[in-house]
Amino acid sequence: MQRVDYRTTCLLPGGAVDKDESPAQGAARELREELGVAMTVDRGLAVDWVSADSINTPADMRFPGEILHVYDGGTWNNEQIASIQLPEGEIDSVEFVEPSRLHALMSPGDARRALSALRARINNAGPALLEDGRPIAPTVLDRAGILSTPRARHHLPFHTGPAPEPLVVIQSWGWLLAPDGRVLLLVEPDTGSACLPGGTPEPQDSDNPLVTLRREAHEEAAAEFAEPLLLGHLSETNRPYARLRYAAPLTHLGPPDTDPATGRTHIRVLATPEQTLELFDWGPPAADQLAAVHQARTRFGIPRAEQQPVTELPDAADLTTW
Repeated sequence: MQRVDYRTTCLLPGGAVDKDESPAQGAARELREELGVAMTVDRGLAVDWVSADSINTPADMRFPGEILHVYDGGTWNNEQIASIQLPEGEIDSVEFVEPSRLHALMSPGDARRALSALRARINNAGPALLEDGRPIAPTVLDRAGILSTPRARHHLPFHTGPAPEPLVVIQSWGWLLAPDGRVLLLVEPDTGSACLPGGTPEPQDSDNPLVTLRREAHEEAAAEFAEPLLLGHLSETNRPYARLRYAAPLTHLGPPDTDPATGRTHIRVLATPEQTLELFDWGPPAADQLAAVHQARTRFGIPRAEQQPVTELPDAADLTTW
């Protein structure tokens, strides 16, 4: 986000194109001028038609409707962030923010456009076509409001193997893999928050984390899976807790039911493991967990998922026939 000296709301880096300049050339020039960063801009995320009435500017400054292009600037490492050089004037500061904060920081139309572009980046189905920031063909990510709610921040170290004594298992989650290599993901219908199947041990589970995972997968997603592999566990600093992570082939989905723990029926989707991590805030340790998922996938004989859009699942499916 950029805080500028001529608006009370924040902006993405960028600006208006110059004469005889393409939108991509204009975006690259604005990055040089505003951030001191030279990079190629070649992947579009969204094209937004903005009506004149929706622009919060004086009437004599409005265009008769305008087209805005949003591009993918990539994922920046610490070295790239440290290289940012702001010009004198215009740009007061820059910061990286949780997507759910966009509505509080930007004008309503700018926030809608930015979130739509981020969802298009995750969905990997090409640029989204927008009108006043709203997709004209909403995806399941748009309909569910993905990224509108703060993602839980769990930058916990991942360790392969079982949890050692005396750690207490407080969570058992599963990477349930479809035959095409994608993962079952659950989305809250009212908040857009995403999670893997699984949950907290209950007394009836008899301290068996696999019983917990099977029960939770059935309650949350009506999901059944074959023999799982333990990927490892997450630990917490100064707290004797462990969060187990499994992987297993997904075999069957029944009609979705109301989750007794939340009183809601989850939206069930398939996403690649990489898309799944985009919906969480697990930090650098997530790379180790992702590597363990792919190792388990290989052991199961399941192919690596091709890049494709996130797919909402039907009411029931026998995945052994895929």
